[in-house]
Amino acid sequence: MKRREFLFSLAPAISPRPNIVLILADDLGSADLSCYGSKDLRTPAIDSLAAAGLRFRQAYANAPECTPSRCALLTGRYQQRVGGLECAIGLGNVGRYDEAVWLQKRGELGLPASESTLPKLLKARGYDTAIFGKWHLGYLDKFGPNRHGFDEFFGILGGAADYFRYTEEDKAMVLRHNGKPVQTNGYLTDLVGQNALKWLKKRTNKKPFFLYVPFSAPHSPFQTREDETKAGVQWRGANRPALLKMIEQMDEQVGAILRQIDEMGARENTIVLFMSDNGAPAGGSNAPLRGAKSSVYEGGIRMPLLVRWPGVLAPGSVTDQVTLMMDVTATLAAAAGVAGAKFDGLDLRAEWRGERPLRKRTVFWRYKREKNRRKAVRDGDWKLVSDTGKESLFNLSTDPLEKENLSESNPAVAARLRGLLADWEKATAALRLSDFPA
Repeated sequence: MKRREFLFSLAPAISPRPNIVLILADDLGSADLSCYGSKDLRTPAIDSLAAAGLRFRQAYANAPECTPSRCALLTGRYQQRVGGLECAIGLGNVGRYDEAVWLQKRGELGLPASESTLPKLLKARGYDTAIFGKWHLGYLDKFGPNRHGFDEFFGILGGAADYFRYTEEDKAMVLRHNGKPVQTNGYLTDLVGQNALKWLKKRTNKKPFFLYVPFSAPHSPFQTREDETKAGVQWRGANRPALLKMIEQMDEQVGAILRQIDEMGARENTIVLFMSDNGAPAGGSNAPLRGAKSSVYEGGIRMPLLVRWPGVLAPGSVTDQVTLMMDVTATLAAAAGVAGAKFDGLDLRAEWRGERPLRKRTVFWRYKREKNRRKAVRDGDWKLVSDTGKESLFNLSTDPLEKENLSESNPAVAARLRGLLADWEKATAALRLSDFPA
């Protein structure tokens, strides 16, 4: 162990500014990769990241839905600080709870360009930056990726689109290249991967790069590469056979990106991360965890997370360090030499490398949609869940599946966690909602 730690402690000397490739799946369950135990699909490219790097067993999305988790990932802070982004922005720029509706009516529903984001911070450090895939942080141009530090954007604006027509359920075409509508042909997952490859091939070793690839797969509609001429589109419900093929076809594009990194000779100085934005909905698998997308039980917020960082993270290693999306942001920023940024996330490089004991965390979730108000706090092994007023207390060390409500037998613990949650809500109140007529 000491020898391994010594070898990996030498890694930062390789380069003060590593390349970063951040790949995000959409609605991928914590058990829907073969390296996480799935028996009914093959994901060799994604699995290779686990074999060559670190696999996380207690990684969390900052939210159980798309928009808020992406907000936290880019800002490195709780999305509550931004305001109005605590659930997925609805089809055609619709707010889905009171504050979001209020912002939408004012033309303010989205991630403000005034927010500090990882691509902005990296760009200031001399990085080339690009995003290929799903944005979902605002339909209006003033909220677009190019206003947040990305040099190039190709992808869809909203939460989901037909994989061949690039239209949302209301038939609005949402495929954009640097803010302009795109006319093209092909399967969306393939287009995302192909455009990422083209961009990578233009990079030189003169500047480091940050490539963000948020695939829309395997989010509905359930369409595979072979379904181009198929009549009808399934937007609702479950379709596991199609879902599995969508994941495998996404894995093919991940494999192409990884091969390109190798061909560029950039492997040794490139951090590659793969994760999901929340737990899976119906049809996906979060087994054996309780809950699914849109819940704050473990199945709704636990995500797969794999990090390949040559020379820094030991191949085939596993960690139980509680890690949220915003921690990923803070850790990457630290690795790139970013200083002075204000993050809620923590730089966990030492914990990931096994140089320090696992850090005890106190972390929070809050989700709003229509009349639902779902909250949770995890403090060490204790977790308090409030599901629209219904409260439960769990000890995750003895009950990881959240089956036994311990609130009556441990009232003092429940009260303490309730107080932590209330204090956090006050501390993260969004300034731009100060005029909201509560």
